[in-house]
Amino acid sequence: MIDLYTWPTPNGHKIHIMLEETGTPYKVIPIDIGAGDQFDAEFLKISPNNKMPAMIDPDGPGGKPLALSESGAMLIYLADKTGQFMPGEPRARYATLQWLMFQMGHIGPMLGQVHHFRNYATEKLDYAIDRYVNEAKRLYGVLDKRLGESPFVAGPDYTIADMAIFPWVRRPGNQGVEASDYPNYQRWFETILARPAVERGLEVLSDRQRKGPMTDKEREMMFGATQYQRH
Repeated sequence: MIDLYTWPTPNGHKIHIMLEETGTPYKVIPIDIGAGDQFDAEFLKISPNNKMPAMIDPDGPGGKPLALSESGAMLIYLADKTGQFMPGEPRARYATLQWLMFQMGHIGPMLGQVHHFRNYATEKLDYAIDRYVNEAKRLYGVLDKRLGESPFVAGPDYTIADMAIFPWVRRPGNQGVEASDYPNYQRWFETILARPAVERGLEVLSDRQRKGPMTDKEREMMFGATQYQRH
């Protein structure tokens, strides 16, 4: 059974969904990023960059335990371990990796900046908000164009690339994006949302989801000086 160190964020949900889709047994170990659990010394041994999710597979390569962080690497590992949701044919495999990297390098970082400057920053900076909202719209456009050519992001089949992107584009309104402007995205989104394993994955730690304004402690743990200390 995999020990999964996680929290109900887009990156956490990627792995929840993959584990549910593959039927891989796992135990949830909450890492409350608002309380500062990500800076715990034991967690840093698994995730040196103090980010969740991370995991320990006691039955890793060669039958030895494997600790792994970075959600993209975790998706690739789980796909290889289970033989699911990653094509074996080289062209299809590289297409999947291409669109996974699109999420890791663009969708995640840019939409994360949108969330910060629109929803969390104490000072509203019009330049930053406009920059990242416009980039979000551009990325939704890239996604929408691709989904006009293919049922799923990497091709005809549902893959880890879809799992990676989906949690980040669940609430376009929070990103200053009008979903109806992207009909191919909407079709794809509803298709994935209807999958039972996706529904189960989104329920992981849903009772721990923060409701209401961010507290001063949460803001400090996530965006303050603690983040920049050497741990």
